[in-house]
Formats: sequence, structure tokens, C-alpha cells
Amino acid sequence: MPQRPFKQVDVFTTTPYRGNPLAVVLDGAGLSTEQMQHFTNWTNLSECTFLLPPTPEGAAAGADYRVRIFCPGRELPFAGHPTLGSCHAWLEAGGVPRGEHVVQECGVGLVKLRRDSQRLAFAAPPLIKSGPLDEADVQLIARGLGVARADITAHAWCDNGPNWRGVMLRSAEQVLALKPDGAVLAGLDIGVVGPHPAGSDTAFEVRAFFPGNNGLAEDPVTGSLNAALAQWLIGAGLAPERYVAAQGTALAREGRVHIERDAGGTIWVGGASVTCIEGQVTL
Repeated sequence: MPQRPFKQVDVFTTTPYRGNPLAVVLDGAGLSTEQMQHFTNWTNLSECTFLLPPTPEGAAAGADYRVRIFCPGRELPFAGHPTLGSCHAWLEAGGVPRGEHVVQECGVGLVKLRRDSQRLAFAAPPLIKSGPLDEADVQLIARGLGVARADITAHAWCDNGPNWRGVMLRSAEQVLALKPDGAVLAGLDIGVVGPHPAGSDTAFEVRAFFPGNNGLAEDPVTGSLNAALAQWLIGAGLAPERYVAAQGTALAREGRVHIERDAGGTIWVGGASVTCIEGQVTL
């Protein structure tokens, strides 16, 4: 089996081992879907990506590279921290974009990325589903989170590939205190956000809960969720056009997600990445 260049990258942090790790195979040519999925499962990480040349259609539309994104058990059409981490690894390995932005081809189509000092940012993909949740869902989520229904001050579908249901609580402190019931929330992808006090370094605290191999799991820092939350919160007037969200605090991480809506209305979701492991993988 050939040796392939490999990096393990920590995303949404400037401090190694305080963000969300990602395995990146920089040359996925010739690997089957089954081989990619098997290796992803073996890494025991939340996601693993495989970089490939763009398809002819993607190249014609301006794509610099193609990425396939896997989590344990399935392939994803899009995910945020794998997008930033894969781009970081591609650039670090000598990738040169064809235009002003890096253009990534993935399951949802083409995703633009921009470079801003130490950070990369991706343009939030369109929401597949938006609008308020059904009241029955909101009551179920409140019960599963262990909060009163009245503590959920706003809610919305935040589906941009991953099927997130977003809820806002009264405070970041309440978000950090959550001890969700996996039996009640089984099968649901739940994003929870709460505001920090005025004057804090970060505007919101975010937590992401999703079905895992052993019941409910929590993601350290989640780009897709933060992208969808930003589209909801800014659009609804619940957040400013530029802010920083903290995520991972409850897991002893220090994730920082930088959100900005530009003059054209595009929402950019950014963060720093650091390479923690680099070498070759036999695949």
C-alpha cells in the first residue's frame, strides 16, 4: 500500500490541543469510499478528510481542490471545521489558489474560503431548511436539556447539510451548565447558544449535541452549526453582524469562531488552525 502525506490539524484555535482535531489525507487518489470510511472509523476522530483533484465540472467553475468529508459511519456533504482544517493543510502543503479566494469542491458544491491573517474563513452555505421549530420539538428539546420551556427564548431550523435544530437560552452560564439527557434527545442534532454578559471577550457560548456511538455526543467546536446559527441570529436581529463565539469550554477546549457578515450579505465563518501531527500514512 502506498504512503500518503498526512496531517492532523487542530481547528478553531491558536493553541494546539484546545480546538477540534481533524485528520487530513492530502492525497486520496485511488481510495474507495469503503477504504476512506474504514480509515475514518479507525482514527477515532469526529471527522477525517481526503483531498483530491477537482472534478472537471468543479475545475471549470474555479475549484482548487476537492474534499471528501467523513465522520464515523457516514460521509458528509459539508462540515465546517473539516473545511477550514483541510484548506489549512492544503495551503501548508504548498497549494496555491487560482484566484482571490480558495475554492473548495465538496458534496454541497463549491465553497469559497478567504485568508485573514492567521485565520481562514468559509462563506456559509445556504440553509437547506430554516424557520421556527415545531412547538412539540421545542418542548422535547427543553425536556432533554433539563431546562424550562420558558428558558428557550428563540429557536430555528439550522439545517445546512447537518440537520441542526438551534435553540437560544437566556445566558451562556445556563448553556455551560447543561447536562442533556441522551435518551430524550436520541436521534436529534441540537445546537444551543446563549449570550455572554456585555463586555465579555466572546458574544455567545455554543454547544453542539448529536447522536454518537454510545448515545449522545458533544462536538468540541462546530463550523457548520456556527454558520447556520449566524445566519439565523443575524437575520433575526439577535446578534450583531460581527461577533466571536466560544465553544468547547465544557470540554476543556478553547474554541473561538469568528463571524462576520460582509457588505454583500455573505456570512463568513472563520478560525485559526494549527498542525499538530505531520507525516505519512499507509493507505
